[in-house]
Amino acid sequence: MKPAAADDENDRQRRPAPQPTPAEPTTPTPSRRRRLRAWLGENPSPQSPPFARHRWLRLLVYLFIAYAALGIGLGGGEQLANEYRLTTAVGWLLGLVQGAVVVLAIWRPAPAWAASLAAAFLTALLARPHLATDASPGVGWPWPAPVMLAQIVVLALLALRTRLRGTLAAFGITAALTWVLEAPIGAQRYSPTGVVAIALFAVAVLIGTALRSRSEARAELAQQTTITAEERARRALLEERSRIARELHDVVAHHMSVISIQAQVAPHLVENPSEELRENLAGIRNNALEALTELRRVLGVLRSAGPDDPEALDDTYRLSAPGTGPAPDAPQPNLARLDALIENTRAAGLEVVMKTDGEPRGYPPGVELSAYRIVQEALSNVLRHAPGASVTVEVLHYPHGICLDVANSRPTRPAPPSPGSGHGLLGMRERAAMLGGHVVATGDRYGGFRVTAFLPREGTPEPTAPARPSASGPDPEPDPDPDPHSPEPPTGEQSS
Repeated sequence: MKPAAADDENDRQRRPAPQPTPAEPTTPTPSRRRRLRAWLGENPSPQSPPFARHRWLRLLVYLFIAYAALGIGLGGGEQLANEYRLTTAVGWLLGLVQGAVVVLAIWRPAPAWAASLAAAFLTALLARPHLATDASPGVGWPWPAPVMLAQIVVLALLALRTRLRGTLAAFGITAALTWVLEAPIGAQRYSPTGVVAIALFAVAVLIGTALRSRSEARAELAQQTTITAEERARRALLEERSRIARELHDVVAHHMSVISIQAQVAPHLVENPSEELRENLAGIRNNALEALTELRRVLGVLRSAGPDDPEALDDTYRLSAPGTGPAPDAPQPNLARLDALIENTRAAGLEVVMKTDGEPRGYPPGVELSAYRIVQEALSNVLRHAPGASVTVEVLHYPHGICLDVANSRPTRPAPPSPGSGHGLLGMRERAAMLGGHVVATGDRYGGFRVTAFLPREGTPEPTAPARPSASGPDPEPDPDPDPHSPEPPTGEQSS
């Protein structure tokens, strides 16, 4: 069940930071375990075996290949010594070499292929003199079964790690060497295995190349997905900033209009104003009017990029109050409209309790607008993600700023799929950061959610947070064990 405002971007904040693990005792067994974990690695590397995304699976692959290499070495040594009539030492040595190159192919497939092919060529040359006299009739040559199996594994691992050009070159050299051994050199009293070997080698190369292509495609898809997610987050950030800029246009335009009117009225408030004063005031008024014209052009560009905020129009959970609709000429809301916003929230079926501490101190319009939008977005998120929850909205006024605290209880029923854009917390943080404030959004111990924002009055937060204002009596003494969920103004440190 997803709490209110639990957007994807906030999931990373709520995830607890990894705690440092205590030092392990310096005994031989834990040391070996640590070395084994470091050797296996937390994530697969370019030198890890194939099909080994997880550490336990990589360990199984290592054990399987080691078992197969041991079987190839022992079986190959016995076959070379018995069927090819090689000496026991030479036969076992060549068989163990083929088993060793299978293990080497896990990390170094190209040298392993070269060593395997060289050992196979040497085995064929050493066995050739015995194929006419001592060898059993019908023995396979120039690729005995264990040597052929080792070459198949090595070629498959080579195809998984090497580009197609290198894999085809290795396969071509192997096929050419097989033809040289079986056609120009030749032997007597043997069953030719060259055609079968080349066919099996081709299948191994084909499978390895297909798996490598699939792995590269998946890696490219994951990379593209990451880039797409980053681009989406960047676009969401730009959209939020554009929306904030469109809303602040009215605030800036109001101030410029006041400057223009004051400059026009000022000469009438002074008896016999000098010509120099008239010229200065006229210049101030003209500059203000030119600034208003430029602001209208900027606003036209912003609105053409996102006319009327279509995401907000499609969001059925976005709350609105009188004068806060998408109409471009509607006045921007302020703290005085919070009561209407609360009433709209209650009409939507949410139980909301509003508390106010302290007295408003005449905040700038930008601060009041951002405070209203933060509360509006927090309540919208409660409607989206915590149906049936009760909400407490606290507005705390301080001499240096305003603190907003919106906390909801645990939802009583599962939340339906959210039709919103999913960037509510991003917009809150952008509004607060624009004014020098900040927003902290965390889940509480009871399954609810809390959004706390602090907006400095003059755009610069105080280094320390004052005590909670009280309507009567002196300031209370600080609580030695404060409630960790008390809606005190944040000090600037984001909760992890």
